[in-house]
Amino acid sequence: MPDAGRMRTTLRRKSPLVVMAVVVAQLVAGGAAIAHGDDRLRGFEVQSLDGSGNNVAHPEWGRAGGVYPRVAPARYADGIGAPVAGPNARRISNRVFDDRDQNLFSPRRVSQWSTAWGQFVDHTFGLRASSPEGAPIPFDNADPAERFTNDFGIVPFSRSRAATGTGVTTTREQPNTIGSYIDAYAVYGGTPQRLEWLREGPVDGDLTNNGARLLLPGDLLPRQDARGDAASAPPMDSALGASPRLAVAGDIRANENISLLAVQTLFAREHNRIVSLLPAWLGEEQRFQLARRVVIATQQHITYQGFLPGLGVRLAPYRGYDPTVDAGLGNEFATVGYRAHSMIGDEITVTGDAARYSADVLDALRAAGVRVAPVDQGRRVELTVPSSIVLFNPDLAERLQLGPLLQALSARPQARNDEQIGDVVRSVELSSPDCVPVCGTIVFDIAAIDVERGRDHGMPSYNDLRRGYGLPAKQTFRAITGEATESFPADPELTPGAEVDDPDSLDFLHLYDRRGAELQPGSEAARTSAVRGVRRTTTAARLKAVYGEVSTVDAFVGMMAEPPLPGAEFGELQAAIWKRQFEALRDGDRFFHLHDPVLPVLRQRFGIDHRRSLGDVIALNTDVPRGQLPADVFFTS
Repeated sequence: MPDAGRMRTTLRRKSPLVVMAVVVAQLVAGGAAIAHGDDRLRGFEVQSLDGSGNNVAHPEWGRAGGVYPRVAPARYADGIGAPVAGPNARRISNRVFDDRDQNLFSPRRVSQWSTAWGQFVDHTFGLRASSPEGAPIPFDNADPAERFTNDFGIVPFSRSRAATGTGVTTTREQPNTIGSYIDAYAVYGGTPQRLEWLREGPVDGDLTNNGARLLLPGDLLPRQDARGDAASAPPMDSALGASPRLAVAGDIRANENISLLAVQTLFAREHNRIVSLLPAWLGEEQRFQLARRVVIATQQHITYQGFLPGLGVRLAPYRGYDPTVDAGLGNEFATVGYRAHSMIGDEITVTGDAARYSADVLDALRAAGVRVAPVDQGRRVELTVPSSIVLFNPDLAERLQLGPLLQALSARPQARNDEQIGDVVRSVELSSPDCVPVCGTIVFDIAAIDVERGRDHGMPSYNDLRRGYGLPAKQTFRAITGEATESFPADPELTPGAEVDDPDSLDFLHLYDRRGAELQPGSEAARTSAVRGVRRTTTAARLKAVYGEVSTVDAFVGMMAEPPLPGAEFGELQAAIWKRQFEALRDGDRFFHLHDPVLPVLRQRFGIDHRRSLGDVIALNTDVPRGQLPADVFFTS
């Protein structure tokens, strides 16, 4: 079987994978005229699966297995690889990131699609490698700010693998195990072996006899047993208690939650839809590669025309491909900037026609923990999916059905991007079933892990990272947060210095909706509509109590504590990190859709246009009419 590097072969090497050379030959053989302009397809190069060869002068840039490039110098305690010490990460989580079960939503009405799409893109261009170096985060059950019990006294954490040749006598670096380009990796995978399993046809080590379509039994992603032997399926990430029949996709993380799985399914369907628009006389391999190229371009178009503008990320105008730009995923972006876990919401509400779901399906959904309620005088049904059941649950996604699930992501706003992270990811209690391997409950905390991962990867301090992105340092904690004070309110019942350990310090005193109306804490309106809150103590005061000096603030913590820029979901530092990275991913990609001469020819010759909105793609691949989706699904209205 050819490896990914050989799949980049051009016409001059006469590879069977050079799609358009064969297309032209078959057009002639079939008696079809070659339209003027089709010469632009001559020498068409198939984009590699692993990112290699995208940059001709530097074929290793953006390639799977390459190190994450850095913007600022690494910061390690010994200058080599030992993490810098700092306040305990769970302690920070309990005092800065704990939202006390009070959701604050995007005041700009950015929808839950931003989180789903952000994860889909994340799983296209970044995946760190784990190492056996355990570095668990201590968990103090006696902490007065602690609301959970952890029988093991740790938050599990292991260091990322060091890139070969680093971390001993030279600065420790970390490899990105997948290619860094926006190339629909999550759909197709990064190796010929995985791709062959995902395509229709035999699995015999010969990609040339596979069909053009992706394998989608019942128009859904194949399960691990789709080819008979589940053990021979490509590996997929799993979890304790997960379905024994996980869905298989290009990326191993596709089952992480039902929203992500729905997006993965949508773009597998989109591939097959594009294949159906191509004439059969092109041949299976040619149709596959053309469809893949369109799907890649569609993912790029939606990312740059929908996702980024929706979040308020403003890029410099595109001026064409620049071979001097390294499109590799930056360490600071992957480790700090792209970790927007506060935007993850607590639940998904799916609404559909009552006739869509049989009584048996509704019973199965209730048994799984879904709240089922009739609405619109029984003509429709509302299915509220709690966060506790969305992980590694492909059966749930199948029962909800793809169209209504994708539609649901545009119906509600996402959680606000700020320093408050919900317990759905901040305090996940995991228990070993049947006491295997041991009895007890352990707490998983993504906020604490985000802090610790920054130290693991040698991230600069908050102010040093700001300097690395051309931003001035912040001199005070209130300058970081934009608040009026970094002092605690006077409380005669508390010893000075103990205020940060008082659980009441996180209470919400005032809550407001997007129109500025005050909401009663604990009310239904506060649960569903709050976009801003005033707590008993300021974030600046709690940061000062935890860190003492601004110079010691972890980059991730300081970034998330910044107020959003006008018309954006991000603060100044996070916006700068995204701007730099997404400009590099665009400008340094030789196959970027705005630089691709093949796509206009496909439009002219076959009427296939990748320039579709996400709402268009949903309507074309599900039974949800376009008119029942927002004009821009990245906003609720």
